[in-house]
Amino acid sequence: MRSRSNSGVRLDYYQRIVHRLILAHQEPVTGLFPASNVNSHAWIRDNVYCILAVWGLSMAYKKIADQDEDRAKCYELEQSCVKLMRGLLMAMMNQKDKVEKFKMTQSPYDSLHAKYSSKNGLPVVEDGEWGHLQIDAVSLYLLILAQMTASGLQIVFSLDEVSFIQNLVFYIESAYSIPDYGIWERGDKTNHGEPELNASSIGMAKAALEAMNELDLFGARGGPASVIHVLADEAHKCQAVLQSMLPRESNSKELDSGLLCVIGFPAFAVDDAQLIHNTKDAILSRLQGKYGCKRFLRDGYRTPKEDPSRLYYERWELRMFENIECEWPLFFCYLILFHAFQNDKRSVQEYADRLEKIMVRSEDGTLLVPESYAVPQDLVGFEYQKPGSQLREVVGRCPFLWGQSLFILGRLLQEGFLAVGELDPLNRRLGAQKKPDVVVQVVIIAEDNEIRDKLAEHDLHVQTIAEVAPIEVQPARVLSHLYTYLGRNRKLGLSGRKSRDVGILSTSKLYSLKDRIFAFTPQFADLSRFYIASDNELMIDILKGEINFLKSAWDLLGRPLVTLVLKRIHLDQDKIPLAMIQTMRKLKSGYINGTRVMLGSLKDFLNTSAITDLSFLGSTEDGYPDRLHPDVQTYLDEHLLRSFSNRSTMNLRGGQLRPRTLRRRMSCKGAIKKTRSINVDSDNLGMEGPSPLTERRLSSVVPPPWLQANKQSHVSVFATTPEEGPSTPSLLLGNELVIRENIYPVDPHGQNRSAIDRRSEFVRQQEITVPKILIQRHRAETNFADTEVEELIAMLRETENLEEQGDILQYLVDTQGLDFNTAGLGFKNKSDDNASAVAGAGELEQEFVDEVVLGLANANVAGGGGGGAEGAGAGAGGGSKGKPKLPTVIIDDAAASITATPNAAKDKANATSTPKTTTAPGGGAAAAAASTANISSSSNISNSSNSSSSTTNNCNNSSSLNLNVNPSNNDSSHSEGMLEEGRVVTVRDLLKGLYEKACQQKLWGLVRHTAGMLGKRVEDLAKAVTDLLVRQKQVTVGMPPNNEHTITAPLPEGELRQLIHDAYGDDESTAMLTQELMVYLAMFIRTEPQLFHEMLRLRVGLIIQVMAKELSRTLNCDGEAASEHLLNLSPFEMKNLLYHILSGKEFAVSSVARGNLSIVSCKSSRVSKKSQIGLGDPEGEDALIATIDDRQGQWLRRRRLDGALNRVPRDFYSRVWTVLEKCQGLAIEGRVLQQSLTQEMTPGELKFALEVETALNQIPQPEYRQLVVEALMVLTLVTEHNMVPTLGGIIYVEHLVHKANQLFLEDQRKVQGDATLCCAKIKDGKEQQQAASGMLLCGGAAYICQHLYDSAPSGSYGTMTYMSRAVALVLDCVPKHGEMECAIS
Repeated sequence: MRSRSNSGVRLDYYQRIVHRLILAHQEPVTGLFPASNVNSHAWIRDNVYCILAVWGLSMAYKKIADQDEDRAKCYELEQSCVKLMRGLLMAMMNQKDKVEKFKMTQSPYDSLHAKYSSKNGLPVVEDGEWGHLQIDAVSLYLLILAQMTASGLQIVFSLDEVSFIQNLVFYIESAYSIPDYGIWERGDKTNHGEPELNASSIGMAKAALEAMNELDLFGARGGPASVIHVLADEAHKCQAVLQSMLPRESNSKELDSGLLCVIGFPAFAVDDAQLIHNTKDAILSRLQGKYGCKRFLRDGYRTPKEDPSRLYYERWELRMFENIECEWPLFFCYLILFHAFQNDKRSVQEYADRLEKIMVRSEDGTLLVPESYAVPQDLVGFEYQKPGSQLREVVGRCPFLWGQSLFILGRLLQEGFLAVGELDPLNRRLGAQKKPDVVVQVVIIAEDNEIRDKLAEHDLHVQTIAEVAPIEVQPARVLSHLYTYLGRNRKLGLSGRKSRDVGILSTSKLYSLKDRIFAFTPQFADLSRFYIASDNELMIDILKGEINFLKSAWDLLGRPLVTLVLKRIHLDQDKIPLAMIQTMRKLKSGYINGTRVMLGSLKDFLNTSAITDLSFLGSTEDGYPDRLHPDVQTYLDEHLLRSFSNRSTMNLRGGQLRPRTLRRRMSCKGAIKKTRSINVDSDNLGMEGPSPLTERRLSSVVPPPWLQANKQSHVSVFATTPEEGPSTPSLLLGNELVIRENIYPVDPHGQNRSAIDRRSEFVRQQEITVPKILIQRHRAETNFADTEVEELIAMLRETENLEEQGDILQYLVDTQGLDFNTAGLGFKNKSDDNASAVAGAGELEQEFVDEVVLGLANANVAGGGGGGAEGAGAGAGGGSKGKPKLPTVIIDDAAASITATPNAAKDKANATSTPKTTTAPGGGAAAAAASTANISSSSNISNSSNSSSSTTNNCNNSSSLNLNVNPSNNDSSHSEGMLEEGRVVTVRDLLKGLYEKACQQKLWGLVRHTAGMLGKRVEDLAKAVTDLLVRQKQVTVGMPPNNEHTITAPLPEGELRQLIHDAYGDDESTAMLTQELMVYLAMFIRTEPQLFHEMLRLRVGLIIQVMAKELSRTLNCDGEAASEHLLNLSPFEMKNLLYHILSGKEFAVSSVARGNLSIVSCKSSRVSKKSQIGLGDPEGEDALIATIDDRQGQWLRRRRLDGALNRVPRDFYSRVWTVLEKCQGLAIEGRVLQQSLTQEMTPGELKFALEVETALNQIPQPEYRQLVVEALMVLTLVTEHNMVPTLGGIIYVEHLVHKANQLFLEDQRKVQGDATLCCAKIKDGKEQQQAASGMLLCGGAAYICQHLYDSAPSGSYGTMTYMSRAVALVLDCVPKHGEMECAIS
């Protein structure tokens, strides 16, 4: 034998050990490792860890290969790795149909198996017989596959295998929201088979996704087809959830040593050095012992107290395992590797020494790593008394190959045969190092030259879509569609990516496809989405948030690039909104909200941006990798034609020729209002009496403020174009009045309906070519119920006010249903030649009617001539050409104005547009006819309660504009709600039209209501709820206490929507608002997670009530008005208000145009401290509180906010656990937390916190809930300072609060405090009666004086003082007299 260098000899020694301990067990056929000599099952996870030592040793040989035999050994070892990795790949590919199914269902029964037969790679247990869903195992496989490929091994051989691995990436990409069984295969630690969200799985998946991204599986020899693509956003979601969970492992495991593989080798999944440190410290302080670390607290596996005859544990027996859990030497191996990668030699040595002490020597002196150490049966009692004092014995396998393999890797690192970089060729270990600041590049593109020129006026120079060619700009949905082709494979039956979501990280790159370059606009800018997308301010706010997010989340090569297209639809009255201009100027300045940005053009940024190649779109399967897949080709061709460039927008000009109709007072008012359920007035928020529904229905119904615009003055629609609208002089009729009217309607009847009807009136008239006259009786106070459907629809046709239309449609939906066909109703056809009159036309002389009609008809024939189509709706693209159309006339006897709609069929083609007589070439005569027909009998004006309210709306004049909300000018012949020949017009079609108009006019209350009735749902609703749930926040919807539903697991969109709508009954507006708020909460939890500290459940119903209550406090109005304001806030202001409530910042409300409210932080200079909208004198006790200085009410407000948000003091739940240990139970609102909970759960366990939370949620009034929390805190102080050995039996927490209230009132009487005005009064008979009926004078909730709620916690009159006195008095265990050491000072 030739002489070897020392290192060669030492390596040969390791090679023998690896061969004897590891490779000797490898199955020759499949390459897999059986679990033991007697168990032939091969676990994915254990197999991958076993082979790591072999891989490490092969790289060590490669480095010192000074002789041929070393090269041969190196190759042998490498091939063993390839054999094993391919064995696992084959086993998983046999289950390819599961991978396909799992992408859709994410069900534990459709998951890949966790273990296979080592003999033939086939499944060994049934789908339902094992906790197979272990995302960490598949992720670990992908991660190590990536690392081995990067180190030069060739593991994947064919493109079919590449597609399969691409699909495995889809399999794990939603790991952040999929509960699984985790690294220990048990799910919930009681082992009842309930999967849960595990931090170790999410971390491993995040590492695998990052490692796989842009990796060529054929190594240096591959081409574009063998590259794996990962959407960066999916990995980032895993990271965000992981960061929010650590150091917690899951709901039932507050800590787990398995996290060591996530914060260190092999995953290196955490980027935050502090978090890595905290997690490691938590594990060492609570789980480390002499013999290794416990897996998690109260882990009964293999302990002497475990009953081996059954798989699961009873909940109460978990306490028995405390302090006697098995300790696993495996974790010392992880810690050695962790410190070796940190280059901390001292710690490496320390753990190596500790490990050596507990390893087992075989006969030939080899050191073996045993599986675990347990306390012997006879020493359990001593171990309980003094944890860690007893000797333990080895249980389980020895050697434990997973641990042995990691031990060998550690040895190779310690002895210098391997450098850390060789075990991590992808450099994942550098993730936690500081990165330079990201510069976000922003490109703004104008849709057309007109918008470009408008921007140029503001000194903002941009290009149009046409000018940026050859770069093509597309919406995000195109990218999302292209990604569905990724990973498709016909032979394997794999269908590609299922999720349609593409986040901001994916759209911030450029994409190349053959010789084309694409830029994509972000998903939030896609206007086809939910109504919040039509609020420009909100979109700007989201943009700022996304830019900020890119700063922290971007880690790709190149700089992020945000492309935005400014479209017609964004214009406000043909001007670019001020908010947009200001934002663009900020972007131009180079900084926005602390993020560095650069504004420029696309070609400037080509060299600095990240560019991804969409090579997977080639038709590789057909053998033409260089040609686009035919489906993609057709999709792109079709889409490019209609994406941005040719999209014309709503034409807001023209079509104002609508005679001034004077308004009747409507009888159908308030239908929408009846559905509202936000309860503000009752001072005990959410408290509902025996008949919750009726009471709730009463509160809250004033018509949305900005409809009052209608009442302002006589503004002829002829005169106002949208541009001049609001500034017409008539608006200045006494500003005070106008503003006040805008917000608080004066006349409760005159303005509840508006533009749908206009549209529907056309819809209807379309069918009849004989001119008809509709005369509608003026019914002032009749009720909805007796208004016939017939007449309703005629009313609907005729009213201009969108709110009125909303009410009529609400009534129709309630009585007839959404699919009721309205076509042809509202006309009773008589076969009279020209006159058909609705019942009751008798008051107008028949001849007069005939005359008018004939006059109109003639005028029309003369004017419109043979070109019926041009006559009035020029270009409305429909009407049968050449036939003269007869006009339809509507006579309203209250306003006696006759509206002529010549060329009715024109509008059939486009019912949303009013006839644009002015723009029509032959329309002059028709116009004249229309104006002469405007016979207004002034005697009738006095019918309307005040003349200012009887005119056509002016601010809303766009409702009389061309309401063609179809995205194309007027050339579309299929907007909803219009009639093709004989087509049905359902109530749903009419509602859609109303929804679109309300969006356009920004009547948010109506928008929310119609969206709810149409069953629209926020597109990202399921995603938003998932974002909250995966960050360990539960969500409840509905108003407490009776109809609150808790959402504890991600649900599909449809089910979620159903749940929300069930929770609010028929209150569509609040149901919509709930969906909207969930989206905002999800935005905040992504961008500002600190707002949610110490909050476990987000109770959306309570948050809505508190928002309304805050508005009523700030505006000094009653609850009904406040909830109306709330529902009419624009989405941006809604989000703003929610932010102020979450952050607890004081805010004021200022009124802006059109009666909209804007929420301003109090620090802001824009608003004075007391800025309130001018209302009459506040009344009642509100006034009393409002007039005393501002400080009053602040503690009450704070308690109310904290209570509604479920905020608790730090470590509250674990401290309640210590109280529970010392008493038999805590009773809260009739719900008892039993002492046995401490047997089942550990103090820091999330499941325990949720139990306490559920009990506290029984309390409907938020401020009362907060006092109960304070009482619990006093009890924790009593236990923590060990004042008494035990607290006795069941403690009724409310008794403490009421006792404290009693003490407070006694003190108030002594010092003549504020409470003597209400609760501390000396009571006479009348007041006793009142008290008995449950009404406190001051309106305090739950019989507690309002003034106690408003006391600060500290101080001699503070709530804590009274609580402590109450505890001393109520609890029997506290000595009543004698000296006592006061530990609480």
